[in-house]
Amino acid sequence: MAASFDSLLLKCSCLSHIKQLQAHLLITGQFQFCPSRTTKLLDLCAVSSAGDLSYAASIFRRLLTPSTNDWNAMVRGLAQSPEPTKAISWFKSMCGGPQKVDALSCSFALKACARALARTEAKQIHSRITRSGFGPDVLLQTTLLDVYAKVGDLDCAEKVFDEMGRRDIAAWNALIAGLAQGSRPTEAIALFKRMKEEEGLRPNEVTVLGALSACSQLGALKEGEKIHSYITDEHLDMNTIVCNAVIDMYGKCGFVDKAHSVFDNMKCRKCLVTWNTMIVVFAMHGEASKALELFDQMTKAGVNPDAVSYLGALCACNHAGLVEDGVRLFDSMRDCGLVPNVKHYGSVVDLLGRAGRLKEAYEIINSMPMFPDVVLWQSLLGACKTYGNVEMAELASRKLVEMGSNHCGDFVLLSNVYASYERWDDVGRVREAMRKRDVKKIPGFSYIEVDGVIHKFINGDQNHVEWRQIYAKLDEIKFKMKAYGYVAKTSIVLHDIGEEDKENVLYYHSEKLAVAFGLISTSEGTPIQVIKNLRICGDCHVVIKLISKIYNREIVVRDRARFHRFKQGFCSCGDYW
Repeated sequence: MAASFDSLLLKCSCLSHIKQLQAHLLITGQFQFCPSRTTKLLDLCAVSSAGDLSYAASIFRRLLTPSTNDWNAMVRGLAQSPEPTKAISWFKSMCGGPQKVDALSCSFALKACARALARTEAKQIHSRITRSGFGPDVLLQTTLLDVYAKVGDLDCAEKVFDEMGRRDIAAWNALIAGLAQGSRPTEAIALFKRMKEEEGLRPNEVTVLGALSACSQLGALKEGEKIHSYITDEHLDMNTIVCNAVIDMYGKCGFVDKAHSVFDNMKCRKCLVTWNTMIVVFAMHGEASKALELFDQMTKAGVNPDAVSYLGALCACNHAGLVEDGVRLFDSMRDCGLVPNVKHYGSVVDLLGRAGRLKEAYEIINSMPMFPDVVLWQSLLGACKTYGNVEMAELASRKLVEMGSNHCGDFVLLSNVYASYERWDDVGRVREAMRKRDVKKIPGFSYIEVDGVIHKFINGDQNHVEWRQIYAKLDEIKFKMKAYGYVAKTSIVLHDIGEEDKENVLYYHSEKLAVAFGLISTSEGTPIQVIKNLRICGDCHVVIKLISKIYNREIVVRDRARFHRFKQGFCSCGDYW
């Protein structure tokens, strides 16, 4: 009978089979007296796709003295469930009972902490691991490191990493991914290089995904190209997910042609995400016709577009001002059995708003079947700023306040609208509201990579080692631009100050500093890549167009929404952004 039971256990494919086996154990009296079989049954019910956690709990409650393995089965199953916090509660109950907590118990509970982003509980489990002497367990330490990385406690993640006596590749991957996804992508790239060059380890698919993500954030093209070369040499490009990440990296580093080349020459099968990634890259770069063409090719290739595909195509229309195409796409979603979500509505609202069709944008918001989110009203407010519609800007601002939004951009946009009409009292009122709500304006900053080193600039920066040369270059640029009739766009400065002071405020914006540094640090003809955390301002847009013509340089600026490719005095956005 033992062989028969074990073979049936292996063949369990649904909950009814598990229930039959439990009934057999109860009938034959083995339920309490054959704990190994009961544990196997419980583990199967809790963890496998054939099982059911509520039924697993009912099996567990019938046990007189559940073993550590029985508890582990429940914690493990709950950690993988949609409610990982329950696994943490079960683990705490386990700790308070007579049964022994082992390394596996801690590992399953930590995985639940990672999914629930439960930082405090992870620290408590870390303390128990130390007290219990489980520290030397490499797998457990790697899991702990992964948890700290995922909850954003990068200092603790690094500490665990540094204290590990032996590190497997999973430990390196966890920290690289954590640094890349957190606020320290530069350190993620440095760790990747250290792993490969100093430690002699061979990065795998997971490693390169983390490193590529860091390059994408920083626009670190040179490092991204090195990683791509490694991927090709090691044949990691047979993995579709890796190829998708390479396409995304080149796109976010400003090289849409390189991204498209990877897309066209993939050795592995293109999946839905591959098509979506390339569509979004085209959209970010203002290549609306290519994005829409690829959208059509996708359906001809037998790949059905999903909500992300439509969102990418809508963004392409948005960035190019293709209003009718965008509205047509939006209306066609239901024909494909897709229901537009709030992001699709947001894209259409932004599309209409950018085109100055504010009333239609407002009507779309009012007609939505779901509650409008903050982003929708922010899009409308941004359009009101562009077209100077004070009344609708005040309406959108009131809605944002009612929704509890405390984002500095909301206040700044309304202040912009008032400032454009020189309503300085209203500007002061907005600033006072910001002060009372303790709203801080996000400072603008820009990155540029030169010879593999990332340089960061803030507005009016004089901290860079070469700031005097940078400022001298800006003076030279200013002199040369006057021959082209350049006049500073002082109307966008939101301060009631003199024109000369406004010009000075404008002229030392972070993106201008980064471009000037690129001019003095790279050879003639070399493209310049800059990343800005905020939207590029109108004056910087005009200045960089002129710089691209005067110095015969291609300059790519990635702001928070899209790419601007400046060449011979023109921008890829067609001055529509």
